[in-house]
Amino acid sequence: MVLVHGSWTDHHDWDLVFSGLAAGFRVVTYDRRGHSASEAPPAAGSLGEDAADLAGLVEALGLGPAHVVGHSYGGVIVLHLATQRPGLFRTMAVHEAPVFGSFLDDPELGELATRSHRQLDPVIAALAEGNYEEGARRFVDDIIFGPGAWETRLTLPLRRKFIQNAPTFLDELRDPTRLKLDLAALAAFDRPVLISYGGRSRNHFPHITRRLAAVLPQAETHVFEDAAHVPQVSHPESFVAAVTDFIHRHPTAGRD
Repeated sequence: MVLVHGSWTDHHDWDLVFSGLAAGFRVVTYDRRGHSASEAPPAAGSLGEDAADLAGLVEALGLGPAHVVGHSYGGVIVLHLATQRPGLFRTMAVHEAPVFGSFLDDPELGELATRSHRQLDPVIAALAEGNYEEGARRFVDDIIFGPGAWETRLTLPLRRKFIQNAPTFLDELRDPTRLKLDLAALAAFDRPVLISYGGRSRNHFPHITRRLAAVLPQAETHVFEDAAHVPQVSHPESFVAAVTDFIHRHPTAGRD
């Protein structure tokens, strides 16, 4: 099983669920390119390069086909790889991948995306000026958790991690391919799929999940009722139970 973290963070995003998942699977986590301990490339990376990194990791470690789990932007990477290299997967599980660009025909989602992008403007401005702490704080307080969360909900080491990895988020935002998937190729993906969102998440994540489920008719949808964007942190036991139960209900996908 390979776990792919989202923006701003690193492999420690999975710390609270690692032991629970490792009880039944061989689990691999890693820092995506430019994040924490991974090498920072001289230029901005792309979604395609992140997906190629994931494929290279699976192949280099002899993990494939693997159960691949992605959170947030990590979920975008996983979905993109599924359109390119489906043979690397046994199953796929994705929580709240922000693939706005894949559903530009959806007026409701377009309105939600526009509202979300407006909220991101102060974050982008701060990051572009090199004020990574302010950008990280605005992202946490205005986008993810709510006012005051930067100081009250994030430990000092976690705040430092967000600041360190802030440039990678700006790189992601500048990648024109970042939130758009090849839906025809995704619809052809024939492995078991779990798509989830939090019951307390912002409206665009439940809406995106429903649209993805329509593209992937074999997909199962799971709602973490009391959680939001980071159930692996806020509700780790529920996260482990949902992922392991999903895999165990698809024995033909195998276990590793």
